Amino acid sequence: MDGASSSSVFGAKAKAPDSGSPLRGVRNDEKGVIGKYMAVFLACALTLIAKNAFADAPPQISPAKTMAQAGMIDIRSLAPDIAENIHYAGSDNFTGAPVPGYRAAKCFLLKPAAEALARVDEALRAQHLALKIWDCYRPARAVAAFVRWTHNDDTRTKPEHYPNVDKSKLLGEYIAPVSGHSHGATVDLTMMQCDAHGRHCKPLDMGTHFDMFDPRAHTDSPDVTAAQRANRQRLLHAMAAQGFGNYPAEWWHYTFTMHPQPATLYDVPVQ
Repeated sequence: MDGASSSSVFGAKAKAPDSGSPLRGVRNDEKGVIGKYMAVFLACALTLIAKNAFADAPPQISPAKTMAQAGMIDIRSLAPDIAENIHYAGSDNFTGAPVPGYRAAKCFLLKPAAEALARVDEALRAQHLALKIWDCYRPARAVAAFVRWTHNDDTRTKPEHYPNVDKSKLLGEYIAPVSGHSHGATVDLTMMQCDAHGRHCKPLDMGTHFDMFDPRAHTDSPDVTAAQRANRQRLLHAMAAQGFGNYPAEWWHYTFTMHPQPATLYDVPVQ
C-alpha cells in the first residue's frame, strides 16, 4: 500500500456530511464520540502504512570508529579461558583467504551478549564441557567481501565447504548480503568435551564442520547420526538457557535476544 491515499486505504471516496454522510441521522452528541474513534482509527492505519512503507529500508551503518564507541567488548575480558579459533582472521575459511576487517583473531560482542555467552561457558564447565568460538561480531566490510567472493570464479574451497551446492546458489541461501553478525549479538561456535579437571577439551562430533553450506548442517537435519543430533541439542539447550536463539540452517549459529534487538550495523575492524 506504499503511496496509497487514505481514501483508497479505507475503500470508497469519503462523502461530504450533507450528501450521504455515514454520520447522517446520528445525534450530534454521538457524532463527537464516533469522530474521535474514527480519528484514532485513521491515525493507527496511517502509522501502519508508514511502517510498511519503510519496512524494507536498508539498515544503517554506525559511525563508531572503535569497539568502545560501538559498545562491544572482547569476550576474553569476561571469560579469559574461553577457546577461540576465529577462521576469518586466517585462510581456513570458505573464501580461502583472510577476510577484510579481521586484523586480529578476537571475539567482540555487544556487552549484554558477551555477558550471556560467558555465562553459557561457565555453566558448561561445571559439566566438564566448554565452548569453542569460531566467529562473533563481523564487520560490514567482511560481509561485502563475502558477496564479492560469490561472484568470482574461485572454487578452491568447494570440496570442503559446498560440495553439493553450485557456487552461484550460495548468495542469499547460505551467504546473506546483510549479516546478523554485523549487529554484534551473533556468534558461531561449537561445544567441547573436557576431562574431569576441565582440561584437554576436544570438540564434540556435530556431523559437519563450521561453514558447511549443505542441508546436513541444518540443526535438525535427518542426515546426521543420533549421537551427532544429540550433541547439537545439548548445545542448543545450553545456549537457549541464556537467551540465545539458533538459526535452523546452521547448527553453530546463535543470536542473543536483546530488548530491543540491535538494528544498527557496525564496520569497526576486529583488532
